[in-house]
Amino acid sequence: MSSNPVAETIASLMPRAKEELTELVAFKSVADFDQFPRSESEGAARWIADALTSEGFQDVALLDTPDGTQSVYGYLPGPEGAKTVLLYAHYDVQPPLDETGWTTPPFELTERDGRWYGRGTADCKGGVIMHLLALRALKANGGVPVHVKVIAEGSEEQGTGGLERYAEEHPDLLAADTIVIGDAGNFRAGLPTVTTTLRGMTLVRVQIDTLEGNLHSGQFGGAAPDALAALIRVLDSLRAQDGSTTVEGLDGESPWEGLSYDEEQFRKDAKVLDGVELIGSGSVADRIWARPAVTVLGIDCPPVVGATPSVQASARALISLRVPPSVDAAEATKLLQAHLETHTPWGARVRTEQIGQGQPFRADTSSPAYAAMAEAMAVAYPGQEMNYSGQGGSIPLCNTLASLYPGAEILLIGLSEPEAQIHAVNESVSPQELERLSVTEALFLRNYAARSTTRR
Repeated sequence: MSSNPVAETIASLMPRAKEELTELVAFKSVADFDQFPRSESEGAARWIADALTSEGFQDVALLDTPDGTQSVYGYLPGPEGAKTVLLYAHYDVQPPLDETGWTTPPFELTERDGRWYGRGTADCKGGVIMHLLALRALKANGGVPVHVKVIAEGSEEQGTGGLERYAEEHPDLLAADTIVIGDAGNFRAGLPTVTTTLRGMTLVRVQIDTLEGNLHSGQFGGAAPDALAALIRVLDSLRAQDGSTTVEGLDGESPWEGLSYDEEQFRKDAKVLDGVELIGSGSVADRIWARPAVTVLGIDCPPVVGATPSVQASARALISLRVPPSVDAAEATKLLQAHLETHTPWGARVRTEQIGQGQPFRADTSSPAYAAMAEAMAVAYPGQEMNYSGQGGSIPLCNTLASLYPGAEILLIGLSEPEAQIHAVNESVSPQELERLSVTEALFLRNYAARSTTRR
């Protein structure tokens, strides 16, 4: 990294950053209070509120959002007439899954092979630390040249929409000229990337009932309709022979125009077993950034251990559908529900229920903020140019903010490059990426202020 005062300051702050991320990772802040104590999420929220207060933020508040969680807000005033930039991250995390699959405890930050391991290190507690590092570096080198708002969401991973609804009810709170979403990631570690599209998401629960109760499979099997077999038929109908998603009425052929994704590299990133084929058609980028993708997240049925010889009366599944940037998520939900109902065999009773939804997002890359970000990345990543990529995941808040503030420029950066293995066991963050992206964000704020004309 080129030597400059901002980069030098952030380098000196990295030991403190590790200590702070260790403290933040220790909170088991999964926003599913049936599984994890509410006090863990509230503790993480208070930690962030205290950190913002210590950095001189005003109006620091724990916002009680409609889904029963808390988001953290703070405002740091800049020079008179300066632009306003909103910095976003979230402090809630995915459950650790099978804790026995972790090499080290998921809620203890552990350094190993040059990376920091722990749930949330990359997604997205590391994003909180990234924002703090960038602001501290600017304060130590002439001051923060813009007004800054920080919002740390408490339920992004659950998709329950608390912050979106809160923002809609308080439209002035998060108003900004530019918004930096710190919940994406470089296409590859060391390759500076801005994410320009996000797939949306819908979650649908489907239940199939065929009998008043389970029956003996020897006495009734062969004629009695099996609800689990019916469910398997329905789920199978969601994919073509090559594995492509096939929801009737939903476009599955859109191409991706931008950074390409080598198939062999994808196999390595996804850790696909030898001899196992990739699914779908088109390029890898088409499949993961521009087209729909259905995933069966869970099935309620008897486990193998302890199973009895019974015809099942009921079966249930939770289905996720990733929605391409060109498709409305509400319309995709209707198509998915109609498909499930149409493909249920044998006259079985079927019920579908939407559990969560988020709209897809597409950024305007021609804005001045993107030029300021390109300049910043060229310094933080010497010899590299800024790249544009898509992301298959969803950040529902993006579209809410774009709708509320149509004049705002929105950029997505972050720490979730492929090696981070977010949402999986052994999630980790590269401290080098944390350092470089903190430099990037600090220089971006300075560049953006220099490019901007007074609006307020």
